[in-house]
Amino acid sequence: MNEQVNDQEILLVTEKGSNNLNVVSGIYEDGTPKSVKPSKENEPAFLKIDKNADILENFFKNFLSQSKDPTHFHFFKIPLELFESITPVLKEMLKDPDNPSNKEALDAYKVLPEAFAPKEYQVLDESRINWDQLAQLGITKEKLEKSGSLEPMLNWQKSPVLVTIKTEALGESVYSDARLSFREDPNGNLKLRIHNIRNAPELNFPFMGATFTKEDKDNLRQTGNAGRLIEIEPKEGMKMQAFVSIDKLTNELVALRTDRVKIPEEFKGVKLSEEQQKDLAEGKGVYLENMKSKKDTLFNGTVQVNADRRSLEIHFGNNPRQSQSQHQSENQQETPKTFRKKELTEDQQASLNEGKTVYVSGLTDRNGKNYNGYITWKPEDGKTNFMFATDYKKALEQGLVKPDDRHKVQVAVNSEGKTNETTKKVKEPLVQGQTAPTEKQKEKEENKQEQEESQQQTRGRRM
Repeated sequence: MNEQVNDQEILLVTEKGSNNLNVVSGIYEDGTPKSVKPSKENEPAFLKIDKNADILENFFKNFLSQSKDPTHFHFFKIPLELFESITPVLKEMLKDPDNPSNKEALDAYKVLPEAFAPKEYQVLDESRINWDQLAQLGITKEKLEKSGSLEPMLNWQKSPVLVTIKTEALGESVYSDARLSFREDPNGNLKLRIHNIRNAPELNFPFMGATFTKEDKDNLRQTGNAGRLIEIEPKEGMKMQAFVSIDKLTNELVALRTDRVKIPEEFKGVKLSEEQQKDLAEGKGVYLENMKSKKDTLFNGTVQVNADRRSLEIHFGNNPRQSQSQHQSENQQETPKTFRKKELTEDQQASLNEGKTVYVSGLTDRNGKNYNGYITWKPEDGKTNFMFATDYKKALEQGLVKPDDRHKVQVAVNSEGKTNETTKKVKEPLVQGQTAPTEKQKEKEENKQEQEESQQQTRGRRM
């Protein structure tokens, strides 16, 4: 039997109170499942489910929306290659489904249609947040808005950056950095969850009931992702397949159920083959060429599901054509995704991977003051070097660094002293890709002009 068949599964269906099992072959307009006898000659008619396909989800969505009595049927999912041996056993167990051992075995194969019911997604109501309570930790609404954290947190995500929080210990204030998110407790109360920074990911201990293999650990250390689906058990008796990744800002391990990620047919302008979609759905990395960035520049990299981001991410490594199982050697380093707590964009990572110098804005020093500068990356030793604008100019004049053409306007205005007509009055550093002042910058400049005019008029009256 070929590998494709080994990966396929089928659905068995029975009516409530019956032990007669048939194989699902489709669905009628009234929502009643079509079925055939579980025999070898009927195999071509079976509704076959690939592990990376949407067939199962689509079937149950149609079933729930069309069936007048969804609870009248029970479904069991089994491997296609084993249907001849498993079906008779399940059929016998259905004669006494309440027997503890039978129930346990049946539950292992049972599929609950309600698990595929569309879930209503609601953005968190800001009025539920206890800002007075958060203020005790040094967290304000303005602080979250300024760091770009409030909107993601209202969408039940973690803050995209580290946020400084204040705690009291032995009568003294202690400051630390963490990512933040909101969660509801079992009683529906809104709670702030603090994701503290760990020195290193805890790979040598069980994680949600799963133990990592050496290969898993190597993958997690090198790419931040396990490289395969891992069976976790977040609650007793609730086993599921999940993607596992490392939060690159905190070193926290993160798991994401497979049904929470939709593998696209196209990514960054590149059409994905069925095999590539299958590999991505199984947690593997897929190398893609000629992806298109937001600046319409082409680049290459390895794409993989990241559980922390809940989406596909891109790796820029030294040996991108290696498969997931053929790891990079220990002395090969992957392009950094962050620098001094600042997350780097895909364009910035691509530029570093090409040996270019990248401009980074919005860095914060120990006193909370913002600063900007340039970084270069040496893949041979995995080191990222930083320089301020004056040092960058000297290095550029001496031919020691390679400029990043992706952000010409930004570099020219921020560091080379050149002017751009639309931004020449803006005194603040431009962000990546900015060629025009923001509304806040416009307002700030207009207010400044009004103040200057007012001062000039005042001085004129005094004379």
